[in-house]
Amino acid sequence: MKIDMRNISKSFGTNKVLEKIDLELQSGQIHALMGENGAGKSTLMNILTGLFPASTGTIYIDGEERTFSNPQEAEEFGISFIHQEMNTWPEMTVLENLFLGREIKTTFGLLNQKLMRQKALEAFKRLGVTIPLDIPIGNLSVGQQQMIEIAKSLLNQLSILVMDEPTAALTDRETENLFRVIRSLKQEGVGIVYISHRMEEIFKITDFVTVMRDGVIVDTKETSLTNSDELVKKMVGRKLEDYYPEKHSEIGPVAFEVSNLCGDNFEDVSFYVRKGEILGFSGLMGAGRTEVMRTIFGIDKKKSGKVKIDNQEITITSPSQAIKQGIGFLTENRKDEGLILDFNIKDNMTLPSTKDFSKHGFFDEKTSTTFVQQLINRLYIKSGRPDLEVGNLSGGNQQKVVLAKWIGIAPKVLILDEPTRGVDVGAKREIYQLMNELADRGVPIVMVSSDLPEILGVSDRIMVMHEGRISGELSRKEADQEKVMQLATGGK
Repeated sequence: MKIDMRNISKSFGTNKVLEKIDLELQSGQIHALMGENGAGKSTLMNILTGLFPASTGTIYIDGEERTFSNPQEAEEFGISFIHQEMNTWPEMTVLENLFLGREIKTTFGLLNQKLMRQKALEAFKRLGVTIPLDIPIGNLSVGQQQMIEIAKSLLNQLSILVMDEPTAALTDRETENLFRVIRSLKQEGVGIVYISHRMEEIFKITDFVTVMRDGVIVDTKETSLTNSDELVKKMVGRKLEDYYPEKHSEIGPVAFEVSNLCGDNFEDVSFYVRKGEILGFSGLMGAGRTEVMRTIFGIDKKKSGKVKIDNQEITITSPSQAIKQGIGFLTENRKDEGLILDFNIKDNMTLPSTKDFSKHGFFDEKTSTTFVQQLINRLYIKSGRPDLEVGNLSGGNQQKVVLAKWIGIAPKVLILDEPTRGVDVGAKREIYQLMNELADRGVPIVMVSSDLPEILGVSDRIMVMHEGRISGELSRKEADQEKVMQLATGGK
């Protein structure tokens, strides 16, 4: 299959998202689509798969003009889109999720369980995975759920598969498995559109790379003929020499302390953070880092241990208590825990600090709108207006809204769990810059990250966890990838 998108433009109201895009896609090729959040990558693919129409332009498939009225129609034709936020129903079984909306029935109108099972197992076999069909999909890892999404697209004849940030929440092992699957699909003649911000993946797995910026295509090249510096420059329109901006904040006294904390998946965790310090938390998936932070914030139950702010012990049994005590927590899962997607930007940003904008029991609209607009400008939230629904923003811009929400409460300590996951290089730098500014104001910051270069580039000190315990501490000076990995795998 050859897809030729010509002169594609798209506006949402007055907001122009795509401008005269020409793009060619081919079966049997892995084509990377790169660009900052809000550059228009997902919008372009949503037009291709019929989620919404283009404002102008034409799509040719194998030389014939064609548009789809919905994604299901595109799927039946052989073009499938696996979105970053996966479309699964957690309480339903694997089999039910696979055939939702595409059930196979007998001549009597009953569900043909036997045939559906057979087709599901064939798709899994093709992918080289074994997943039980009768368990709720919510019990599976993100990597397994992703395989189910790919299996879903294999139930029809598949020619082109679009994947949006497919490795954002995967472990290294799951990522390797995904690459194996992608390579075997390519060999079968399937074309893959691979939307990602991860440079190493682009060079590892793709044949061509197209860079988008502000709704236009900047360049398309064979991947082997470019390098990461060139791509970054094209994506952001500027060089990012200082990818990790320099930090100048003064490190003050200890402001936040955790002693002998025990929870469901970790034990005896102790650490402290000073005013103006960024403490990095590193470790492999499942080491217990996120669980520690969720327990501090009162989402998960604490078994024992103490938490102190400014040398005063505090008791936290719920997130609202944590916010009252001045703890801000940017969760790893922004969609389910960090945002209310059908609320606008302003309501999301002011949610934890409503009382600060209230005078005599009334909410001060004017002050809050000014405050929100300042944050939108400061964080470069694209197409951001206080009244815009958060669900209409790209993933990276949603992440900035979550961050802004916690800045609003002027936190005594800020915990950031994977703050730049699914965020492009330009936005990452803006988030790092903001972290430095908060540290300059004396805010102690705890940052959990699975991105080793990020941990090394941003942290003043690093705690490493292994199997639910702290396995070591490294200063910025002595830390390198090798030492961190050694501690993360249980070595000394």
